Amino acid sequence: MTGAFLNALGILLGGLFGLALRRPLSVRVQLFARSALGVLMVFFGLRLIWSGLNGTFLSALKQILIALLAVVAGNLLGKLLGLQRMSNRLGRYAGKIITAGPSGAPRHPGAGFGACTVLFCVAPLGLMGAVADGLSNYFYLLAVKAVMDGLATLGSVKNLGWPVALSAFPVFLFLGGITLACRLYAVPFLALHSSGGGDLVSSINLVVGLLSCAVALVVFQVRRVELANYLPGLVIAPVLAWLFAH
Repeated sequence: MTGAFLNALGILLGGLFGLALRRPLSVRVQLFARSALGVLMVFFGLRLIWSGLNGTFLSALKQILIALLAVVAGNLLGKLLGLQRMSNRLGRYAGKIITAGPSGAPRHPGAGFGACTVLFCVAPLGLMGAVADGLSNYFYLLAVKAVMDGLATLGSVKNLGWPVALSAFPVFLFLGGITLACRLYAVPFLALHSSGGGDLVSSINLVVGLLSCAVALVVFQVRRVELANYLPGLVIAPVLAWLFAH
């Protein structure tokens, strides 16, 4: 559970640095950090896609087409389930508390802890990163998320207090639980059904890689992407890969 540990560590370090710094980070530093994180998301997303491709050129092309089909079908299913709407509600609740100034700070110290816990746990990148870590030990996406969450904690700990940093523990349990479940249950199940042809784990990794590149669009503020709606593609991808292999 390397990725979950790094994510939790990033939040804790962000809280410590936030309490120690006398001034908030300058706009220049924030813009640089955003650009660097966007580049890393693209790099690690493409790297995961490349590692998931195998076989001949036609076989790799077939894998990519299946992943794209899974992304499209996942988006349609996500819209029907209203995943993005649910994510937006939780995000707005957490955002109102986190972005509130000193005069609007919550009276109860646990409010900031709860808000940050919700915000860090419901992020689609967290789920995708935990799945990739559990299936293929690919913890790099959660490492990038660790920096993102650390910067968010650094910027909010002054207003919301030190309990914000404690959100690292439920984040570790939540993401670590997903990683462990994927490793103990999903990997054996997918390996068993991959025996008839097609790498089901790679099909999921391709979808995660594609969605990770979409995260970069959000980071660069190029386009607003409803990432939560695409999450069902993680389940649809191995189903399509299995169907096309038979």
